[in-house]
Amino acid sequence: MSKGFEGKNCTGHQPDRKAPGTASSFSQWELHRAAAAALPHRKGAPGNQRGFHVKAFINETWLERYGHPIQQDNLLFLWSFTVSIFGIGGLLGSSGSRYLTVKFGKKKCLLCNNVLMIVAASIMGCSKISQSFEMILIGRFMCGVSAGLCVPLHHQYVGEISPRKLRGFANSTSSFFWTLGKAIGQISGQRYHLLGSQALWPLLMASCGLPALVQLLALPFFPESPPYLLMQKGDQEASTMKNTKILSVLELVREPAFRWQLYMIVTLTATIQLCGINAIYFYTFEVLQAAGFDEKMASYMTLSIGLSELVAAVGHILLGRKALIRGGYWIMGSLLAAITVTLSLQDWYFWMPYCSLALIILNNSCFSSLPGGATVSTRVEIFKLSCRPPAFVISSVLNWLGVFVIGTSFPFIVVSERLKHFCFLIFMVVLFTSGMIVHLFLPETKGKSIVEITEEFNKLNFKNKKIPATPNHVSEDYTFCTRL
Repeated sequence: MSKGFEGKNCTGHQPDRKAPGTASSFSQWELHRAAAAALPHRKGAPGNQRGFHVKAFINETWLERYGHPIQQDNLLFLWSFTVSIFGIGGLLGSSGSRYLTVKFGKKKCLLCNNVLMIVAASIMGCSKISQSFEMILIGRFMCGVSAGLCVPLHHQYVGEISPRKLRGFANSTSSFFWTLGKAIGQISGQRYHLLGSQALWPLLMASCGLPALVQLLALPFFPESPPYLLMQKGDQEASTMKNTKILSVLELVREPAFRWQLYMIVTLTATIQLCGINAIYFYTFEVLQAAGFDEKMASYMTLSIGLSELVAAVGHILLGRKALIRGGYWIMGSLLAAITVTLSLQDWYFWMPYCSLALIILNNSCFSSLPGGATVSTRVEIFKLSCRPPAFVISSVLNWLGVFVIGTSFPFIVVSERLKHFCFLIFMVVLFTSGMIVHLFLPETKGKSIVEITEEFNKLNFKNKKIPATPNHVSEDYTFCTRL
């Protein structure tokens, strides 16, 4: 075993190691620049801004090839498929994350992942010159694969190389950089000035390769994940003593000791997809136009949503876990009910669109400051080291399935005369139900060690049976704390 890891806890953390803020920021920036800057991804700014040029490009290319414009139904399908293919790539990338993590280590996987993102950015950037909208599809798919690998890898990597006292804080910062990526995408994608113009939108799509390039150059100076060094490069006897064998997805699903942890991670992941945050972005531009703002002014005002999320995400870093998730779900559910009412009445009163805009900003701020970031930390903290890779595979697969399904179906829901903004009521029911599940079954993780958290879940997994959370041969160093 490497000398640098002697006498450490089971994950091999070194308190004097360099904190991973840079790696975290570039991983999040890379992911969301690919999603929010290249195309109006589900969590990006309103689709009316950046989707306009891509739709026009598809129509122009079709007209040049076949001599007639594309039908509107086919254009809508191609557009929704272009958006949702990101989720298909993410699904494939996340499915292979456990195997690649165990075999090559998180650092090597992240390095190779950056190369994939750079290639994808180059393909999308050359789509207009090549007169091929298929290149956008291919690039989006590759971006999805890259993002699918990035999400489970960097959450684990940042938590494992960070000093013990900063581990909870490092996990929490992901929500901030998640939101920062969206804000940068919204700002740089302004249609009238920056990269969102008719001439520069290919550069906007290619810009997701820039943070990937920076991380490719910076990441070699960061340490390899200590668990990988311990289990793959180090002392096998120490690995056995520390009980760090990584479970497979099937083993995790079959293990009764982690059943309620799986229930919780499925609930949290599904709720993030069905909380209505995607629908909000579709309606923001419409609400602003109803309020009397012209298209140019409306594009600027949408930035207030991204910036409010960014400020709210900073506030989350200073706070805790369970109460944020539970309270956030219930507050967002109430706000969605109010948004449904204001959207229904916005043609009746001239001031109603302003109420809708205020509620939208408040809803997005609540998402970033309450459940958005706390969910990331909770998913890391409720699983032991041996279970995290397969648990993140399950969570990521569900997440990217949701991205694909919502990205494909929601454009048709928006144009439906029956549903439209009443779809918020469906999201409201999901939020209230998930909030009650979290209230009843999710233990508080703030200020608790992994052993204490596991003991809380054992009360649900084994009812009245008393099951030790930590085997006798595992040292007390294993019980690291999750305090911020």
